[in-house]
Amino acid sequence: MSTVTDDARPTTTLPPLPSPLAQLRAGRLTRRLVQLQAGLVLYGASMGLMIQAGLGLDPWDAFHQGVAERTSLSFGTVVIVTGVVVLLLWIPLRQWPGVGTVSNAIVIGLAVDATLAVVEQPEPMWARVTFLLAGVVLNGVAGAAYIGAQLGPGPRDGLMTGLVRRTGRSVRLVRTSLELTVLAIGWALGGTIGVGTVLYALSIGPLVQAMLPRFEVRTRT
Repeated sequence: MSTVTDDARPTTTLPPLPSPLAQLRAGRLTRRLVQLQAGLVLYGASMGLMIQAGLGLDPWDAFHQGVAERTSLSFGTVVIVTGVVVLLLWIPLRQWPGVGTVSNAIVIGLAVDATLAVVEQPEPMWARVTFLLAGVVLNGVAGAAYIGAQLGPGPRDGLMTGLVRRTGRSVRLVRTSLELTVLAIGWALGGTIGVGTVLYALSIGPLVQAMLPRFEVRTRT
């Protein structure tokens, strides 16, 4: 899997995303589709654990929660609607969604709602901390699994990489700007910000990086 060097300087060295057809023709499709869907379901479940921990969410989920609290929509429905809206922003960026992109926009939302329906919020602090830690770790595993399937980025990640290519700015600057924006909106709408937000920000990158070699499916180039 290609990697992107992230530094403080503007960069336009991101490799172009393979077309959806190229992704499907890259081989080992059954293994990759199963891994993709399993990763997305686990991702949604991990989000459900972090929500029920009540100790802080990552920026996008704080935004989703804030919107859900201000509307009659479920958390998962907000995740799906937001994913679709973000995909529309891909059009001027000339990005092509893959199978994984479309699945990401739908499956995670369904999985998080299913998790919230069966997992109750614990009362003891030790249990809430356990939910948070388990959610963050499982989120890292799930992220590595669906990224390693190489069937297209999620809507939000694709928005980031598309903006990097179009603006020539660094990954760090674009990603930080996007996440601070949605975090501020989520906080204003009532999303949960706390120690979990900081823990996620500090740990998710290293977790995905550590797990990705275990899940990367070798494909034909």
